[in-house]
Amino acid sequence: QVQLVEAGGGLVQAGGSLRLSCAASGRTLRRSAMGWFRQAPGKEREFVAALSWSGGIAYYTDSVNGRFTISRDNAKNTVYLQLNSLKPEDTAVYYCAASPRAMLTSAQAMAAVDYDSWGQGTQVTVSS
Repeated sequence: QVQLVEAGGGLVQAGGSLRLSCAASGRTLRRSAMGWFRQAPGKEREFVAALSWSGGIAYYTDSVNGRFTISRDNAKNTVYLQLNSLKPEDTAVYYCAASPRAMLTSAQAMAAVDYDSWGQGTQVTVSS
């Protein structure tokens, strides 16, 4: 498994932006598809975005498509999630996750079971 540490969360006004990062150690991410999930209070964890090992294939949930961008720097063993045009409903704890697969289908990308390593999460709070 790989150890993942998220950073970059915080409090922001609606319409603002944040950039989350997920740094990995213990295993290279070069052969891992990566995902971001989030969990709001009282709700189940939900898929946000995923990216193939090369960065060539990305998936987004409909509610963030066009506002969030997932990217990666394999040389730095780090994955990012750029959050733009934030809305109060984006408030949640955001988790990054690493898959043992280099590439995922859209169905696999959205399924938490297809990831074997998770970070501790970073809180994003969007005020109205």
